[in-house]
Amino acid sequence: MISCFGYIRVSTLKQGEGVSLQEQKDAILAYAQGQGLDVVEWFEEKETAAKSGRPKFNRMLKLLRRGKAAGLIMHKIDRSARNLKDWSIVSELPDQGIQVFVATESLDFTTRGGRLTADMLAVIASDFIRNLREETKKGIRGRLKQGLYPFRAPIGYVDNGKGRPKTLCPVKAPLIKEMFELYGSGQHSLRSIHAEVQRRGLLNHSGRPLSLCGVETILRNPFYTGIIEIKRTGEIFKGVHEPLITPSLYQLVQDIKTGRCGPKITRHNHLFQGLFRCGLCNAPMSPELQKGRVYYRCQRPDCATKTVREDVLDDEVYQKLKVLQVSPENATKLEKEWLSDADPTGRDDLRRSIELRISLLEQSISRAADLLIDGTLDNETYVTKRKESSLKVAQLREELQKLPDAAEIKANAKQFIELMKTLAGLYQSLKRDEKREFIKNAFSNRTVVERKLTLEPHSWLTEAKVGLGVLDGAPHRDTDRTLEATCDSKRIETLIIMKENVSPSRAESCSGS
Repeated sequence: MISCFGYIRVSTLKQGEGVSLQEQKDAILAYAQGQGLDVVEWFEEKETAAKSGRPKFNRMLKLLRRGKAAGLIMHKIDRSARNLKDWSIVSELPDQGIQVFVATESLDFTTRGGRLTADMLAVIASDFIRNLREETKKGIRGRLKQGLYPFRAPIGYVDNGKGRPKTLCPVKAPLIKEMFELYGSGQHSLRSIHAEVQRRGLLNHSGRPLSLCGVETILRNPFYTGIIEIKRTGEIFKGVHEPLITPSLYQLVQDIKTGRCGPKITRHNHLFQGLFRCGLCNAPMSPELQKGRVYYRCQRPDCATKTVREDVLDDEVYQKLKVLQVSPENATKLEKEWLSDADPTGRDDLRRSIELRISLLEQSISRAADLLIDGTLDNETYVTKRKESSLKVAQLREELQKLPDAAEIKANAKQFIELMKTLAGLYQSLKRDEKREFIKNAFSNRTVVERKLTLEPHSWLTEAKVGLGVLDGAPHRDTDRTLEATCDSKRIETLIIMKENVSPSRAESCSGS
């Protein structure tokens, strides 16, 4: 009997779990028995043959050339090769003294006609896989246009079958959201956030702890905001799946990752790190730990500004906030004025302004596509601009949804006034990270001249004290969003309201903090 290798293949692992491999094996065994052949070893492949480089296939060819078997039995031509490169190797085996048999075809590889027929069948199989690939691409693109993600769900989402949107995983989604919020607080590096999510038990698809690369991949994936990005082509699609985070939080995370915003993480993480500058030379006041106390000093040796202790700075901030507080008498007066003058006109104007900005951004995306077609704009620039504009549109739509109604405006006005009455006390009750955010949002100019601290309040704070304007604007979440990861719910509400729920003119003036 002629010793032969038996080669069987399925295109996917899922297919291999069924009966396809066993059916191929049974057909080959029946053929071998009828032809007087002996199958001495089986080679089972569970990978697509559309590309060359299959490990079992290559190992089998190597053993055949070493004389470990005299022949090869395949189930069908398309089971041996669906690309012509692999088939050219198989078709040359008879020239090397190795017999080739096909269990389902009466092909004689010792004759010219038999080999010609086999070559034609291989060409047909190759054309079939090309056509299948094109049809698959069309199907994938159709799904993407419908807002469906036709690939494996990112960590934090669950697959629900073909034609259905991904849904949030009840276990992993909250952990992913916490990851974004913690990193968005500006108090974590990639390595520290990696250690934190590992401690909280976030696992990847394989059930293993998430790697550092996995953390970075998640943080830069816009899928969690409801946007589908195809990295290979750079195309952007609006998904129909439920967003896990807001576009503004995603953009904040990207800005922190690229170093455009957020405090730098240091080992000591001092209270006023990066907040104060020298009023004489504009150099940063750098913290130094000496004998258990923290001092801030200008590093230029010829500068007249001296060192200032951290506790002294902390007390001066507290005293300044006491001055800015609203007295109970003025608070009552302000509340009457603001609530009596409340007018939805400003809110309606803001709504129209946001809608106009969305329209302009969508038009710019369309114009960019036209420029790409004309050849004026290169594809890389187009992809970058389209992604940036799509994220801005998503942020504006989020802002549009958060516009408050009349009842919410009145409630915010009352809470805002209560906060203005206890400004200094609120500052004292905050944690270190919260104090930093509080100072950044309360004071625009923070300088030290020699040993004297200068704090210039943002206009929203001074105008609120004297009662200018009306609290009728929409929330404009900016830097304060980072507080959501570090404050309790009451502190989040109070700190955000202090800066955000002001009139549109004042909101714009304070959003640059």
